[in-house]
Amino acid sequence: MKALAFSVLLIFFLLLAGGYDLSQAADYPGGDFLGDPPPVNTVAAVAGDSLPPSPDTSDKQKTKSLAAGEDLSYLEENEPQKAEIADPLEPFNRAAYHFNDKLYFWLLKPAAKGYGWVVPENARVSVKNFFSNIAFPVRFVNCLLQADIGGATTELGRFLVNTIWGIAGFLDPASSKDLQLRKQEADFGQTLGVYGLGQGFFINWPLLGPSSARDTVGILGDTFLQPLSYVNPGDAALGARAYDRVNSVSLSLGDYETLKEAAIDPYVALRDAYVQYRQKKVEARKVRE
Repeated sequence: MKALAFSVLLIFFLLLAGGYDLSQAADYPGGDFLGDPPPVNTVAAVAGDSLPPSPDTSDKQKTKSLAAGEDLSYLEENEPQKAEIADPLEPFNRAAYHFNDKLYFWLLKPAAKGYGWVVPENARVSVKNFFSNIAFPVRFVNCLLQADIGGATTELGRFLVNTIWGIAGFLDPASSKDLQLRKQEADFGQTLGVYGLGQGFFINWPLLGPSSARDTVGILGDTFLQPLSYVNPGDAALGARAYDRVNSVSLSLGDYETLKEAAIDPYVALRDAYVQYRQKKVEARKVRE
């Protein structure tokens, strides 16, 4: 009976964990068991590619400048390059996308809406802060792996301040105007990217959501740094992760729907958005070097 109950809980958790992550979404790639999902509004902005070109770099301006004999090589060097990724598993990935999409609308969204109706937003934000705080080792260790001593020091300071004065992390005084200790967005997939490893090929995992070959390895690596991985009994760990997922989704309801409605092909939009999002996270860490 106990084994059956555990199996049911495991399946329930996996369903909850996977439905939302088709957006990305996570502070962590794809399946984001380890932290906050990437903000869907940020991903949507990356995927949309709807911003007009700068007047100074438009085709018309380039033509005029070339006619005047100007050297425009600097424009090509400074123009942002759109990230691309191979998708050799597209049939499988599309099937996984539709599977995750149904799970989101049929299971996770109703659960999150009901939960959000009962629990006030301030309380849900506090819960999100708590789970983010206990995932401190993931960010701290990856800052060290990236040789970002300043970032690691900031993360350590955030953890101490929020744990002591933030009531075990339910509050976030470290982000106040007086302290301004900003959370470091660091994970192992990003660390591999900082050291030059490309994303490889795209993988849309059933239940876990969009990822890449590199970020899949990153998820496995960060699992060892996630304190929830060591909670006993396992039932409690699964329940905590399921609760974290429902709570996170309750704070971002509607974002995924907006992105999906605006896309001609939602699968392609989410794939490209994920790839762009992950590239920007790697580039953001490289800039500080």
